[in-house]
Amino acid sequence: MDDMAKLAQMPRAPLLVLLLMLGVGAAVAVPEYREAPHFTNSAAARCPPPLPATDADAACSPHAAVHVAMTLDAPYLRGTMAAVLSVLRHASCPESVHFHFLASSSSSPEAAAAVRELRDTVRASFPSLAFRVYPFDESRVAGLISTSIRGALDRPLNYARSYLATTLPACVRRVVYLDSDVVVTDDIAALAATPLPGEAAVAAPEYCGANFTAYFTPGFWASRALSEAAFAGRRACYFNTGVMVLDLPRWRRAGYTAQIEEWMELQRRVRIYELGSLPPFLLVFAGRIAAVDHRWNQHGLGGDNYRGLCRGLHAGAVSLLHWSGKGKPWDRLDAGKPCPLDAVWAKYDLLRPAAAIETS
Repeated sequence: MDDMAKLAQMPRAPLLVLLLMLGVGAAVAVPEYREAPHFTNSAAARCPPPLPATDADAACSPHAAVHVAMTLDAPYLRGTMAAVLSVLRHASCPESVHFHFLASSSSSPEAAAAVRELRDTVRASFPSLAFRVYPFDESRVAGLISTSIRGALDRPLNYARSYLATTLPACVRRVVYLDSDVVVTDDIAALAATPLPGEAAVAAPEYCGANFTAYFTPGFWASRALSEAAFAGRRACYFNTGVMVLDLPRWRRAGYTAQIEEWMELQRRVRIYELGSLPPFLLVFAGRIAAVDHRWNQHGLGGDNYRGLCRGLHAGAVSLLHWSGKGKPWDRLDAGKPCPLDAVWAKYDLLRPAAAIETS
């Protein structure tokens, strides 16, 4: 019997994939994610009733106190699992948080199977979690993506945040979007309750002292027609799109997805930026967002986009740590070369020994 036939007859353990190294004859086991602790609603917080984990309509339940949206894919799954655990660990009403996961998909049976595998992995580690997985058709955005300074930024799923208003059910009015490389150390409900005055559709920590011009090419700034069309009449400040509060009805009314796509279409014809999905958000929203305290996005912990050097925290309080940049904590931990703050992330890593996870 050849190697592939032997592999096909091997029993498939839950969440354990045995890959045969052809030509070597050795099997590599991908470790399972462990089941996370169960966190219950606080009696002192006046929480609504817990959401049913198996109810497909739980997203529209009036008891859904907070909605969180994230992407879900194999390369960043380890980060997503840690982020979910951190949200639940510090939430006042963890049983009333509903998660919305967007996973890359297509019409192929293989893609559908991959989405099911991701969903089953989340369910196995979080049996009581209220969540739903939405297949995100990469063809919606693949033709609009132009190459950036780092290949990881060009993944179509990075752009899924631009389509939340057309992907999530209409009953979901406000959602907190989180990247997969974050750890939340405060009550997510406080972030979700950020005021959005007027018709503001986005809230995020903004940084008006940053060199905003660096996010666009010299050719963009040399064209008065382009730069004035984008930023005339508003004080444009940098903000990181890895942590945002979105008002979806306002987003739909203003047609923001189409506006983002228009800038991406222009980028395909005339190169005006270098950094993937961030610049189109800045072009549409910079100077038009509701400000959030900086403690909700201590970003840049992954280092710069070229070398991934260690970075420390900004001055001030910390409610969310964000490993944006080249270096991811799970990669550095596996390589035995962690940065000091990676130890914080490791407390939520479901691939690490059970003793390393905080419990309530």
